[in-house]
Amino acid sequence: MSTSALCDIPVTIERGQREVFCGLTGIVWLHRKMQDAFFLVVGSRTCAHLLQSAAGVMIFSEPRFATAIMQEKDLAGLADANEELDRIVHRLLERRPDIKTLFLVGSCPSEVIKLDLGKAAERLTTSHKGRVRVLNYSGSGIETTFTEGEDTCLDAMVRAAPFTEEKQLLVVGTLPDVVEDQFVRLFKESGVSDAAGNVAFFPPRKAEQIPAIGPNTQFILAQPFLNITRRTLIGMGANHIPSQFPFGINGSLAWMHAIAVAFGVPANQIDEACAAPIARATKAISHYQEALQNKKIWFMPDSQLEIPLARFLQQECNVELQEIGVPYLDRQTMTMELAVLPPDTTIVEGQDVDAQLDRVRDNKPDLVVCGLGLANPLEAENIVTKWSIELVFTPIHGFDQAGDLAELFARPIQRKQKLRV
Repeated sequence: MSTSALCDIPVTIERGQREVFCGLTGIVWLHRKMQDAFFLVVGSRTCAHLLQSAAGVMIFSEPRFATAIMQEKDLAGLADANEELDRIVHRLLERRPDIKTLFLVGSCPSEVIKLDLGKAAERLTTSHKGRVRVLNYSGSGIETTFTEGEDTCLDAMVRAAPFTEEKQLLVVGTLPDVVEDQFVRLFKESGVSDAAGNVAFFPPRKAEQIPAIGPNTQFILAQPFLNITRRTLIGMGANHIPSQFPFGINGSLAWMHAIAVAFGVPANQIDEACAAPIARATKAISHYQEALQNKKIWFMPDSQLEIPLARFLQQECNVELQEIGVPYLDRQTMTMELAVLPPDTTIVEGQDVDAQLDRVRDNKPDLVVCGLGLANPLEAENIVTKWSIELVFTPIHGFDQAGDLAELFARPIQRKQKLRV
């Protein structure tokens, strides 16, 4: 599809106060995916409290993340933060010899005092050479939205990737292991694995096993918020496969067909391999269509999942899209999703939270998908909400999760109906 076709849907840009988590939240799912990695946040006690509460684990369970807390003397420049960081990393590696990759994660405090974590990562990699690889990325709240934490993390990993000229398919974006295994089976049954030569998922289950990248690497995004990573991969010579994202039946099938076209796999092989999963997904979604049909849905900007999820709800659950708010719109990443939305769809990029809340009250949607900070106040006004962050933590990709995805939206609506007196 040509870029000019994207202008068919006008996008309103708003600027003002916004409500969003910071990129440190991404550590919750990234540390579960990469079992040999450790995430060390260089930040404040607030950063530590956020991580502990978001991950739902206690510190004494020794999770694979921690916070190097910056004290007042660090912020005031009265102490050498680099010396203190080196000391903390040395103690950490002595205590946790299983760590193979260490991520230094920047936060608002570390960025405000201009602490150069890139140089710190290089210095620590040299001093612990052969023992651990140290990478760094930003997870600060200065970014647009919390999912950018994964984007900047994967970007850092891509830049450390080895070079290859081998033909391969690279699936980019953190997927739960169960979803990854399902896609592997579909690739084998459809002939994609044979045609691609090699199939790799990024990030890998072990951070030290970063896949090699080169001019014969074809990559497809599994997550819609990896704009920086996409541009870096293209800059390294890899070829992007544009596609809808694998949410619901239509998105997952379009995603598989896009891969098939890139590697010359006949379309009928994809259809045959996907027939049984599609049948299961159709039956699973049907349980929630009555609850969702003709319901008015409103997306507040939060995760950058909004556009593909809105497409799923509109096409497969027959909902009415009142407004799709997105924190940031990268038209190159969203090309194929924008192409299948109704031309009268209202899309708002950015956020002026007060203005958007006024529109919500005026339009009275049946469900508002929003962040935690807005959910409780809206519920107090008798407006049904869905926490958008739950859509990031829950397996929702692929055919076999399509029913679960529909249920996530139907559940709050059904709850209100049951509570009505």
